[in-house]
Amino acid sequence: MPLANRDLMRAMNRSSVLNIIKTYGPIARVEVARRSGLSPATVTGITGELIKEGLIYEKDTSDSPSVGRRPILLAINPSGRYVVGIKLTEKKAIGALTDLEAKVVAEKTDELGQYSPEAIVKQLSALVGELLRLGKIPKKKLLGIGVGLAGIVDSERGVWRQSPYRQWRDVLLRDMLQEQVRVPVFIDNDVNTLTLAERWFGAGVGVENFLIVTVGRGIGMGIVANGQFYRGTRGGAGEFGHSVIDPEGPLCECGKRGCLEAYAGDHALLRMAKEAEIAGRLSRPVATVGELLELAQSGDAAAQSIYEQAGRILGLGIANLINVFNPAKVIISGEGTCAGDLLFTSMRKSISELVSPVLDRDTCIEIDTWCDNDWAHGAASLVLQELFESPVL
Repeated sequence: MPLANRDLMRAMNRSSVLNIIKTYGPIARVEVARRSGLSPATVTGITGELIKEGLIYEKDTSDSPSVGRRPILLAINPSGRYVVGIKLTEKKAIGALTDLEAKVVAEKTDELGQYSPEAIVKQLSALVGELLRLGKIPKKKLLGIGVGLAGIVDSERGVWRQSPYRQWRDVLLRDMLQEQVRVPVFIDNDVNTLTLAERWFGAGVGVENFLIVTVGRGIGMGIVANGQFYRGTRGGAGEFGHSVIDPEGPLCECGKRGCLEAYAGDHALLRMAKEAEIAGRLSRPVATVGELLELAQSGDAAAQSIYEQAGRILGLGIANLINVFNPAKVIISGEGTCAGDLLFTSMRKSISELVSPVLDRDTCIEIDTWCDNDWAHGAASLVLQELFESPVL
């Protein structure tokens, strides 16, 4: 067998062993061999390397009540390595340092000072150093950095193809940041990073077919089909917010008319609030989505109607997704979930009315509780995915 093929096979075997220990650990070597199909000698060799690297450890079973020789069990060593996840928003960089079980060790949010790619990369590099300092983790234990971005991202080439916030095209963000931090860097669309986090550690664990829909400033989507993550040809899959509901509808930030985002995104809510204010229906003016939500929660009928309309159109879009993908689960996430039943009662009603009856029974709709640091947590999963799945790493 050529050397390159032997190296690839060894990397695949290593990845398989590590993933089995993550999924089923604490687990005996003989069980790892059974599940992987590898010989006991091969498993012993690979696990020896993983122990030496600090990625797994032999778990003490001295408290076990079993009689006779107790098996030595293997488990992931959470503190063996650490990863940094960063969510880059329009004006902030939200960072989290996590262990190998995705437990957050340190977190920090920085306001962006300047807005050129070079300045932002420099600030992200400084944020990584600050997270390591806060977590008291030496840099040699940093496995890698994941960055979640809005817009279209070519994760394979590490290129931010299009930013919705600025007139940037084809920014080589991965290579720029990697040159600064000198550890592996992975970038992807921010909704994709949340989807990875759900797949590895959240509501998507063990689910072969699910969608995640994020609601907030924009409307995004992540796709897992037949257990495989789907990004599209060059990272453009999941632009759910720009599926067109009505070509003659309101103007969207993307320049088209009638996008789903123009009916259910934050800007749409504020546009409808302004229209209600001009018509004299809103009890007081609002400048932010937070203020609109407070008004709706206080009982303002016009504000509640805005959320009801947005939820109805969001449900229409999700119903179309269910009819196309037939997922086992649709997970709703993002900042917009703070609206709760104001948004989701009409959304669920719309889905129920518009989904094919048979498919409706197949799909569970799950609403995630939300925290802003979930974005950074998701970005950290980019690195963890490479550790547990990729034979290349």
